[in-house]
Amino acid sequence: MSANLGPEFLAAKKRHEQAITSEEKLAALEEMLATIPKHKATEKMQAQIKRQMSKLRKELKSAKKGPARKEFYRIDKEGAGQVLLAGPPNSGKSMLLRGVSKAEPEVAEYPFTTRLPLPGMARWENIQVQLIDMPPIAVESAQPWMWAMMRMADGLLLVFDMGDDDVLEHYETIINLMEENNVRIKNEGERNFTEKRAMCAANKIDAPGALTRLELFREITRDDIEVVACSALTGDGLSTLVCRMFFGLLGKIRVFTRPPGGKVDYSQPFVLDKGTTVVEAAAEIHKEIAANLKYARVWGTGVFEGQMVPRDHVLHDGDVVVFYT
Repeated sequence: MSANLGPEFLAAKKRHEQAITSEEKLAALEEMLATIPKHKATEKMQAQIKRQMSKLRKELKSAKKGPARKEFYRIDKEGAGQVLLAGPPNSGKSMLLRGVSKAEPEVAEYPFTTRLPLPGMARWENIQVQLIDMPPIAVESAQPWMWAMMRMADGLLLVFDMGDDDVLEHYETIINLMEENNVRIKNEGERNFTEKRAMCAANKIDAPGALTRLELFREITRDDIEVVACSALTGDGLSTLVCRMFFGLLGKIRVFTRPPGGKVDYSQPFVLDKGTTVVEAAAEIHKEIAANLKYARVWGTGVFEGQMVPRDHVLHDGDVVVFYT
């Protein structure tokens, strides 16, 4: 019997192989166990994963008894993907999270108000993206667990204050600190565990002199990273920011299905990676559909209404698909 390991398991396995800390390894193993197909062909693999998890838990428990206990936080992923908010003190991360979600982070004028990670769900149309507000990044205060959470996230939203005369210096400091702690920005091509997609929120765009600083900020970031101007205070640009997190940062699309002759439920899209084919979409719904798929009909981008397409046809955001087996 074939193990028939799915893409979620293989992705978790790759994260385990590239993990740096014991906590990151344990988190990847937990995801491997949750996504591995449960049948006889994988029984030995499941047992091996459980043994590795048990060993790591014992090591972590033993380490906690020692004098130099290290903090570690992990927040289960929800929605279309998990994006961490990272930035210098007083960049407005907490207010931004409050502006796009129902989360209620503490917001104050003084720095280091946020001390622990806080999640919130940001909605755009019929999808949600999970945002995690993090403590500010500064040379004197950054903790190892913060870098570990960045490495486990699906993407990073770097938040900077366009009302701050030192914003360019803050950008360079944070990029350097990230690289020193095995977190590197890479928006194109294949990535390993330490390389993350990232974009910038140019916050407080309503502040005096912000537009001039934004021009300079775009010059130093060039085309390496997408910059979205916004104001967490007034709400300007926040909808665009969440939209770009879904399509640009996370690289996702929404696809809708319906049974032949049935109706489409536009409130419940399947969230897939950009570039997903018809047969790959079918596998996300049910492996048997993919295995027996003959063809599909698609309503959407680049096709006429209900066009018959082959298994390797690439889907686009908003496409409606009917699978024929």
